[in-house]
Amino acid sequence: MSESKNIENVTPDGPDAIADFSDNANGFVHKLQHRLHLTPSLVPLIVLVLAITVFGFLLGTKFFSPFALTLILQQVAIVGIVGAAQSLVIITAGIDLSVGAIMVLSSVVMGQFTFRYGIPVELAVACGLGVGTLCGFINGWLVAVMRLPPFIVTLGMWQIVLATNFLYSANETIRSQEIAKEAPLLQFFGTTFKIGADEAGRGGANFTYGVVFLVALVLVLAYVLRETAWGRHVYAVGDDPDAAELSGVNVKRTLISVYMLSGFICAMAGWALIGRIGSVSPTSGQLANIESITAVVIGGISLFGGRGSILGMLFGALIVGVFTLGLRLLGADAQWTYLLIGLLIIAAVAVDQWIRRVSS
Repeated sequence: MSESKNIENVTPDGPDAIADFSDNANGFVHKLQHRLHLTPSLVPLIVLVLAITVFGFLLGTKFFSPFALTLILQQVAIVGIVGAAQSLVIITAGIDLSVGAIMVLSSVVMGQFTFRYGIPVELAVACGLGVGTLCGFINGWLVAVMRLPPFIVTLGMWQIVLATNFLYSANETIRSQEIAKEAPLLQFFGTTFKIGADEAGRGGANFTYGVVFLVALVLVLAYVLRETAWGRHVYAVGDDPDAAELSGVNVKRTLISVYMLSGFICAMAGWALIGRIGSVSPTSGQLANIESITAVVIGGISLFGGRGSILGMLFGALIVGVFTLGLRLLGADAQWTYLLIGLLIIAAVAVDQWIRRVSS
């Protein structure tokens, strides 16, 4: 009888085996996976801190100087703003390949309306913002109402907007001297100001209003996505549009609003782009769509939709900026930057797949 009892206690089908399985599910790895699922921006934040630490150790004060650190912010400002627009679309399980073209067309409209037609610069800026929003509406309508794949829609829109940009501008660049003299408002986001400088204006950190706008935009979108009904609807549509519709979410309206907001943000990026480069050029910002997707993916926003954080996108953009500046200061070939960023993209997708298993 006692022998039979001992055999029962050690059998894999006994209650002890079930308890062991439960303990494994609650182990460190599972808890880490669950934590990262709840806080997707944690991974890019860790990578960003590690990158800053490594380059700071290798370069010392050369990297940790206020000038170098604020230069990173200035360099990623445009990518970060466009990345915010891209993030909204990708959270809905879509993708927008036209963000860069919309940004440039909006900046061209602002410049051409001001200098070709003599329209007041404030109205020209408003027209540029309207053009970007209209492009976003067309994208959203085709995706939500016509049910066309976002990749195909935005690929076509990218080609159309790019061609329109060159045809309308006649490949003409409006020089920075003309803008500074006649329409300085167009260069507003490139205006710099110092923090921490002495009485003689030496030292301190240089910031631009473009950087301030980026930080404000990310914080506002982070709040809206987390705390408002519209934000919850955006995540619900990205996670499962059919289930979202059954629960009362107007999927079509939500998608159209996301693409319209994305177009508007891209137009704001176009305004900031004028301030960044000083001129209105139809050939600028051509890689913004790829750079924005890079920031989004490294930032932990899932390409499958329904999961991610705008803050993570900002961390992703900063990671690219830190690697770019750090390797440049080390004197490394620029190709090493592309190699490391490529590895980060693949690693980010692999981590996303691993994290998603916690909900499957």
